[in-house]
Parts: sequence; C-alpha cells; structure tokens
Amino acid sequence: MTHVTVSGNTIEEAVQKALLELETTEARLSYQVVSEPKKGFLGFGSRPATIEAHIKPDPIMEAYSFLESTVTLMGVSATIVQEDIDQGDKQVRFDIKSSNEAGRLIGKRGQTLEALDYLTNLVANRHKEAGFVAVEVDAENYRERRREALMQLAHRVAEKAKAINKPVSLEPMSAKERKIIHSTLQSVSGVETYSKGQGRDRHIVVRAK
Repeated sequence: MTHVTVSGNTIEEAVQKALLELETTEARLSYQVVSEPKKGFLGFGSRPATIEAHIKPDPIMEAYSFLESTVTLMGVSATIVQEDIDQGDKQVRFDIKSSNEAGRLIGKRGQTLEALDYLTNLVANRHKEAGFVAVEVDAENYRERRREALMQLAHRVAEKAKAINKPVSLEPMSAKERKIIHSTLQSVSGVETYSKGQGRDRHIVVRAK
C-alpha cells in the first residue's frame, strides 16, 4: 500500500493514522488536506479532518532497482555497490562489480557505461517532488582509471602541440571527458584548448599559444 485516505479529529491525528497504515516516517510521507475539521453545534454539522496521503518516491532506490534489472537483462552477472557521496545534496555513486564482464558494461570508449549512467539518471529524476538526485554509474572503478589516463594524455598532447607548434586534435569524447582535458590543461602554460565538431564528432583541439 502506497496511498491512503484517512480521517481524524485533527489534521495531526489523521497524519499519524496515515503513518501507521503506510508504515512509514514523516520524512517519507506526503499528504493533501481534503477537508479541515469542523466542530459543529450540539453534535450536528461536525466534520473530521480528512487527508489523502502517499509515500514519497525514493529516487535512489528506484535508480538502483532500474540499474540492477538492466544489468541482469544484459546477461551480466554483477553486484552493484552504492556509495552516498553527499547525503545533503543527494549525490550517489553506483559501482558495478563484475570482474569477468566489465568490458561489456563499459563498452567502446565507455559508451555503454555512459548510456547506463544517462538512463539511470532519468529514472532517478522522474519525480519532481523528490528533488534532483545526481547519480554516477561506474564499473570496476573505470571512471577513475579513465580520468587518470585522460590527464596523462592531456599532458602528452600539450607537449606535442608546443613541440610542433601546430594544433593537435584528440579523438571524439563525451562532455564529461572533454571537461577533464580542459580542466587538466587550464593551468598548463603555453597551450590552450577548445572544442570542435558536433554531436558524436565533437572533440578537443590543443594548440600552442
């Protein structure tokens, strides 16, 4: 049961009844007042307080369930580890553990992982009343390893651009990966970066300045 209509002598009493029936806490309860209580006169015309109540959706739980079922449908045997990055800002990270089939979850250039990340974020944020939730989906700590590889690549390309004094184009990357390159070289003297191309062909160019 996730939705009830209950009455009480007061709004607070009705709320407490809803909490008992739904077996939830006040933090998870959302309700609307259907009618305010009315005392009446000499027992006539009195009216109880009535509310419609339901349990607020849990976006993180829904996102976890979606990701778990999707990975299963992919035919991958895996365990999903949840890490709460920031409870206050509702940031959560799901790391999919599957040592034998991590490649299938990551895909070419991380495209499968990015798709899982995108879809899981859609599920987590489909309920406006729950507020925004930032979800990061990873597989066998791929993102951290990729981030380190991109930082090393950025420095190598920067040195090459300065050495040949010509722009050097990198392969197409996602917006997240391009941001890593830009951020890495932002403090490196003698080079500048900019993005070029559209859609899947969008990539970074590094040039000496």
